[in-house]
Amino acid sequence: MVGYIERDNVKNEIKVYRAKYNLTQEELAKEVGVTRQTIISIEKGRYSPSLELAFKIARRFDLKIEDLFFL
Repeated sequence: MVGYIERDNVKNEIKVYRAKYNLTQEELAKEVGVTRQTIISIEKGRYSPSLELAFKIARRFDLKIEDLFFL
């Protein structure tokens, strides 16, 4: 079973790093194997990614997961 990040109070810096790397939501979504809608929902805190997805996104930006997702 894949774990999920607890939703309550979890923030993320995905939008910040997308801007830094000049990536659109669509481009990031394709790179990590999800839809643009999924990236939008994660950025807005409406969807908690699986740990697998969170690690994929963090790796894309060469970050540790705790540098991208935090309380």
